Amino acid sequence: MRGSVTVHVEAPPDRVWSLVSDVTQIGRFSPETFDAQWLDGATAPAVGVRFRGHVRRNGRGPVYWTTCTIVVCEPDREFAFTVGQGPKALNTWRYLLEVNGDGTDVTESFELADKPAIRLYWMVLGPLRGKTNARYMRATLEAVKADVEAGPRSSEPPR
Repeated sequence: MRGSVTVHVEAPPDRVWSLVSDVTQIGRFSPETFDAQWLDGATAPAVGVRFRGHVRRNGRGPVYWTTCTIVVCEPDREFAFTVGQGPKALNTWRYLLEVNGDGTDVTESFELADKPAIRLYWMVLGPLRGKTNARYMRATLEAVKADVEAGPRSSEPPR
């Protein structure tokens, strides 16, 4: 009930980190989550910070909001958040950044909570959803890669 995709980016980890850890940027990269907003007055990532993501499931619908909580926030290394809160968390999404040669290997992964209803869901729809998740994670990381490798746009400060 998990999966991951890794893409190599020709840039140092801090350039990648600035995009994957700023949840307000996800709409630029993800085929499924098209908007996210910090909650409770937060303006930056930190463990315990909450945000909500606006999701268009499978890129088509239904459309809904999810509340997420950051559970790992190690700058230039790892960023992870749960979908749902506390014991109601259903999924953990993670970005792991590892220096590799002249750039950074970026791994995006998900791991579903080990709950009976989720195990049943995964038995029935898991193979299809797993393929969709892998395709969307790759699309997200390839979009991040393209953005980072293109360098800063003239309207934004260098990262």
